[in-house]
Amino acid sequence: MAVESRVTQEEIKKEPEKPVDREKTCPLLLRVFTTNNGRHHRMDEFARGNVPSSELQIYTWMDATLKELTSLVKEVYPEARKKGTHFGFAIVYPDPKRQMYRVKEIGNTVSGRKGADDSMTLQSQRFQIGDYLDIAITPPNRAPPIQGRMRPY
Repeated sequence: MAVESRVTQEEIKKEPEKPVDREKTCPLLLRVFTTNNGRHHRMDEFARGNVPSSELQIYTWMDATLKELTSLVKEVYPEARKKGTHFGFAIVYPDPKRQMYRVKEIGNTVSGRKGADDSMTLQSQRFQIGDYLDIAITPPNRAPPIQGRMRPY
């Protein structure tokens, strides 16, 4: 009789996150670039030591959630506070083999709604100190369809 494991590959790879003691751990400087057209920056905007002009600098920790980062962005951009505003998160990281930057979309949040990606952390997405965060902000009247179920607060 054959025995099969019901443990998925994702469960095997998933390491438990260690909580960060924010009282004892020094925060990192997170360089965040935003757009308000619903699209991420082009990778050529990060070429040859350049960065887009829409930079926010946030001091945070590796266990910062996407919802927490959304709140910090909304403090700076009042127009992003409208209910239904969509935030698309991506990590921009250097590719040492090609001497260029690559982008990895990691999740979405919506202002005023609970979502599946709200509790996702930088650490869980393999963010490394020195990477950038790119956030595509889409106003509620132009927001893309949301995958999964969202519940109003």
